[in-house]
Amino acid sequence: MGSRVFVGFQRIVVAFDGSPHAEHALEVALAMAADMKAKVFLVAVIRPPEPAESAELHAVLDEMREHFERSFAPAREHAREKAMELETAIVVGHPAEQIIHFADTVQASLIVMGKRSHSIFHRWMLGSNTERVLKYAHCPVMMVH
Repeated sequence: MGSRVFVGFQRIVVAFDGSPHAEHALEVALAMAADMKAKVFLVAVIRPPEPAESAELHAVLDEMREHFERSFAPAREHAREKAMELETAIVVGHPAEQIIHFADTVQASLIVMGKRSHSIFHRWMLGSNTERVLKYAHCPVMMVH
């Protein structure tokens, strides 16, 4: 058997929702990326209200885009200071599907996600997204506590 050398993750996708868990996942991913000279893709998913009327939908999307753009600013500054490659994206749709699709599109070698709330309700509502990403992603998924 030949030996394989692990060269690290070169393209790291961070699923970002603005929560403290996502902030921590971003910190971990940035530290890993700095060590491995990897590129980081920070992606936020806006899930539109259902059902949504056109005027309401546009207002929600605009508000969420502005929110995430502001939330991305510290990561952009950190990456600039450390001369790291960082791309940000805001996509619309079902969170798990969009994270998986985005990771496929950028040929990610790792997806990093923050662990969510401990309450049963939140695990039931949000755990399905995490479970789907873990099950269907083409690359390893790291859950950060």
